[in-house]
Amino acid sequence: MTIGNQCCVFFSIFLCISVCLGEDYDLDDRTGLGRSFDGIGGLSGGGATSRLLVNYAEPYRSQILDYLFKPKFGASLQILKVEIGGDAQTTDGTEPSHMHYEDDENYFRGYEWWLMREAKKRNPNITLIGLPWAFPGWVGNGENWPYSFPDITVSYVVSWIVGAKKYHNLDIDYVGIWNERKFNSKYIKLLRYTLDKSGLERVKIIASDNLWEPITSDLIGDQELQDAVEIIGVHYPGTNTVPSALKTGKKLWSSEDYSTFNDNVGGGCWARILNQNYVNGQMTATISWNLVASYYGNLPFGRDGLMTAKEPWSGNYVVESPIWITAHTTQFTEPGWTYLQTVGHFTHGGSYVALTDGKGSLTIITETMTHDHSVCIRPPLPHYNVTAQNVTFHLKGSFASISELQVWHSKFDFKTNKTVLFQNLKPIKVVEGSFSIELDVDEVYTFTTVTNSQRGSYPDPPPSAPFPKSYKDDFDVSGTPSFSEAPNFADQTGVFEYFTNLTDPGPHVSTLRQVVTQRPVTWVADADQTISVIGDYKWHDLMVSCDVFMEAEHTGGVFIAVRVNKGGGVVRSTRGIFFWVYADGTYKITNDLSGMTILAEGLSGTRARVWYTLTLTVKGNYASADLNGYALWKNAVLWEPRNGWAAIGTSSFELAQFDNFAIEALA
Repeated sequence: MTIGNQCCVFFSIFLCISVCLGEDYDLDDRTGLGRSFDGIGGLSGGGATSRLLVNYAEPYRSQILDYLFKPKFGASLQILKVEIGGDAQTTDGTEPSHMHYEDDENYFRGYEWWLMREAKKRNPNITLIGLPWAFPGWVGNGENWPYSFPDITVSYVVSWIVGAKKYHNLDIDYVGIWNERKFNSKYIKLLRYTLDKSGLERVKIIASDNLWEPITSDLIGDQELQDAVEIIGVHYPGTNTVPSALKTGKKLWSSEDYSTFNDNVGGGCWARILNQNYVNGQMTATISWNLVASYYGNLPFGRDGLMTAKEPWSGNYVVESPIWITAHTTQFTEPGWTYLQTVGHFTHGGSYVALTDGKGSLTIITETMTHDHSVCIRPPLPHYNVTAQNVTFHLKGSFASISELQVWHSKFDFKTNKTVLFQNLKPIKVVEGSFSIELDVDEVYTFTTVTNSQRGSYPDPPPSAPFPKSYKDDFDVSGTPSFSEAPNFADQTGVFEYFTNLTDPGPHVSTLRQVVTQRPVTWVADADQTISVIGDYKWHDLMVSCDVFMEAEHTGGVFIAVRVNKGGGVVRSTRGIFFWVYADGTYKITNDLSGMTILAEGLSGTRARVWYTLTLTVKGNYASADLNGYALWKNAVLWEPRNGWAAIGTSSFELAQFDNFAIEALA
């Protein structure tokens, strides 16, 4: 960093041309201010993306949460958006609903309640948002559509908001409609009416968490809809807005963005859009999908979070570059600050924004990310050029008397891999209202009057380690916290919950139970079967055993599986080795979840409401399947797939129980 405009004195003529391109930029509040800043956030859910986080042991779990939410420490997030669980696959897994059935309410299922409490504990001022991706089947009354009976859907969503306050003392600030799917104007109006009638006037509506159109045109043409919607939320806008959105006069948010692998290019993507979402699109909040990559890495969009925490068994986590890029904004601003009108692009590439609290504080964030080092997963990024340059900022209006600014710096070095992130440099002097800075490519700077920020840190977490080769779970629920999933299981279709069988005094009092009995109103094409995966995707040779109990008479079926090679939104095409038994007294071995590729089948004598022990062993190209220690199938020759997770599941949406699950990796 060099102060002043005389940089060419210190460089050759060539470098003077390539590095010292000089331009002047005014930062002035005398002509008025821009839009109010609403915050930077992360999205938990939209596919069970925080699934593994809750299973971390202390102190690592709290450390991860501090890096995400603790003010003036790490990302210092100002918004937390969560999925309103709907029992269906929504990208990397399913999240349980608070109402599996119409007469069923449980506001302790899942981990989003816990996560919101932890975020609020660290930052009482954090903004909380809820959004449905899917809905339990009863909400759609048998149709894959939530608007057929809008009063039912409204009641369901409002009950979640009321439950958040009643059971967790959480005030939900905003609620959305239906993630990235068609909205219904009548539904939005009824939702607003019901919220007001329920004393929830403070809960505002975001619509429609999809594209700019048609919501903006509908708002312009419908005053009642205009009155109902507070925020226009758009996904992956590519930093641009449309004239109709600006015409509405509404706040504009990028309510889901980023979705990019969290290496340094991902950090560059995040740096560019955090600035340019406002500079280009007048968007005053940006929310990252996802908050933390806390799901198995071989599921879709692996490591697309602000940081990575996918090994609760080892305690390892990684504070990735997007955490510190976020800090460049969040540690030096607060929601309610205001952008200056004098923000924009640098002449030689990159952008700058400036914000104030209206009381004399000033924060300036600059980014000079090059095209290839800031590509996001979507949308396509048009080509542009950035070159090293010298810029001079002139502080005017109420900022003219500032004499010194704190400086925080990040530099992505893609040549020597000497990247520095969120480094506190020597303060810069402001002389007669001006200061100059040399900006290299792929840099982020914050210049600010705020003095109490820090680069928080903890001792290194334990080293990364693979999933244990020997693993057992008897699903004993005594002393477990309020979330309901068994550790390390990742439901991909259906919902598997702890269950206490009060009528059974035998060895299976505490079990894991698949509880969804009706196909949900889906977001993607859920499988017709239910499945929960666990373990190491690299597993090749493996023995899995589990006690199983079918509750559905005559038609029920359950399975255990190995080498399961797919999950998430493509779960329907999952392959592996599946060992099924049915209540009609038969069994089969299949090479896929759909059960269409049959390797073997026959009589098993199994029936409903009896416990059985299934064992499936695969080593090299050979496999065997045992029922209660008796071999039904052995020494079969297999070729594909070669590796994958272990899994349990059911043949349809039906009640079934599992107990004494065990894995033994054989190689």
